[in-house]
Amino acid sequence: MEKMVPIKEGVKIEINGSRIAVTGPKGTLQRDFTSPLFEGDIKIENTDKGVKISTASYRRHVKSEVGCIAGHVRNMINGVTTGYTYTLQSVYMHFPFTVKVSGSEVVISNFLGERAARKAEIVGSTKVEVKGELIMVTGIDVDAVGQTSANIERAARITSRDRRVFQDGIFLTKRD
Repeated sequence: MEKMVPIKEGVKIEINGSRIAVTGPKGTLQRDFTSPLFEGDIKIENTDKGVKISTASYRRHVKSEVGCIAGHVRNMINGVTTGYTYTLQSVYMHFPFTVKVSGSEVVISNFLGERAARKAEIVGSTKVEVKGELIMVTGIDVDAVGQTSANIERAARITSRDRRVFQDGIFLTKRD
C-alpha cells in the first residue's frame, strides 16, 4: 500500500529516515514519525511527484499508519504555505469577563464573577490576538493551533451550574 502527497510550489521537503522537515514561505515544520511498532515497515521517500509513504505489510494497523503519516505531511505542507486560523468568540450573559494575552498564557478574568483568573496555555509558536469578543488563534502547526484553542475553550468551561441558564464561555466558531 502506498500514499502519495503532492508538494505545492515553493515548498521544500527534507527526509532523513523517519524525520520530515517541511519548509515554505511561512516557516519550517519538523516532525519525527519514528515508532518502535512500525520500525522498518514504513518507507518515506521524496519523489519528483511528491512524498511517497509506502509499506509492504498487509497488517491493518501498519496500513492505517501510512494514511496517518500522509495526513500529517499534508497538514504540514498546508501550514507552511497558507497557515491555520481558528476564531473563537467569547459570550457572557451574567458577568462581563475580559480575555488578555500575557506571555505564553491567555488570562480570563472575572469569569462568572470569580476572583481568581482562569489561565490557558499557548502551545508552541501559536499567536493569539484578542479583538473585542473575537479571539484569533493563528499558526503554521495545525496541532498547536487546535490544542491552543481547545485550552482556551476548556479554561472557560462551566461546571456545577445549569448549562441552560449559564451559557457563558468561549466557543470555537470558525476554522480556516
